[in-house]
Amino acid sequence: MFNNLKQKLSGLKDSFGTVIDKQAEEVYEVQAGEEPETSPDEVEQEGKTTGIGDKAKALLMRREFIIDEKSLEDPLWDLEVALLESDVAMPVAEEVVASVKEELVGSSFKIGENKGKLVEQALKHALMRVLSVDELDFDDFVRAADKPVIVAFIGVNGTGKTTSIAKVTRRLQNNGYSVVIAAADTFRAGAIDQIQHHADKLGAKLIKHQEGSDPAAVVYDAVEYARARHMDVVLADTAGRMHTNINLMDQLKKICRVAPPDLVIFVDEATAGNDAVERATLFNDAVPINGNILTKADADSRGGAAISVAHATGKPILFLGVGQEYDDMVKFDPQWLVDRLFE
Repeated sequence: MFNNLKQKLSGLKDSFGTVIDKQAEEVYEVQAGEEPETSPDEVEQEGKTTGIGDKAKALLMRREFIIDEKSLEDPLWDLEVALLESDVAMPVAEEVVASVKEELVGSSFKIGENKGKLVEQALKHALMRVLSVDELDFDDFVRAADKPVIVAFIGVNGTGKTTSIAKVTRRLQNNGYSVVIAAADTFRAGAIDQIQHHADKLGAKLIKHQEGSDPAAVVYDAVEYARARHMDVVLADTAGRMHTNINLMDQLKKICRVAPPDLVIFVDEATAGNDAVERATLFNDAVPINGNILTKADADSRGGAAISVAHATGKPILFLGVGQEYDDMVKFDPQWLVDRLFE
């Protein structure tokens, strides 16, 4: 998982280390014969000053040097290219680069200090910054919310939305909740049969109407069924659609009016890369989402969508699909992803 980006980041740590070493050697060669004119305390007070004289004084007196911006131009550019090649969206790549630059430029570095750790720390901080958006813990939300909790799943066709609903059903059942599934994808042929198959295997109640019927009515009936029987959660499977399909988008908005969901979750494939980022943004503009699920994360060698979707929408990734079985879904944690990229 994410092997492409992991390898690129590993190589970049070495690139940054090489240019930092080169800068130290050049500064030392230029200034090695000069006596410093200020005390070590004065050098320390100068903070992040990056003038050649100040860098030399720090190097000579404390075997330290101060990293300058010019020396990092090439590796910062390489970092941006590596992120873009790993399907990280342009605005996100630019923010990561800016964050790494801010942390490294002007910082003091002791001769012999582990450069890899310094660079890795800067990269981790940058990635955590773009991944850390509005926090939403799905399990905590369901636990605290009034019942029944209504969750609508949206996205385009073929991204694993229905399977994700089945996985969330299993997770809720394992946590002791009763689940009603609303077969609100009345548009696609076979969609009702597909969700019925999962509901039967999981022992969950399915509310369905005939193909082509009003999906808002299906969700409404599912909510009324859950309320009458004091059930905990309603999961609504809506029709896959592109944001450009005005009729289907209006249909989705109607569902949200008739049976207002407590959570709207956008589902797409991690392997879709920047397409997933663009779609998540457009859906969020049309029907504000609360969180994201990325499927096929186990097949995603690049990792860009996992980094970009949360930043692009301002909404967190809740889960990653990592296989075909009902239990093959992991709770997403930004720290887990960052640690995974540098393990």
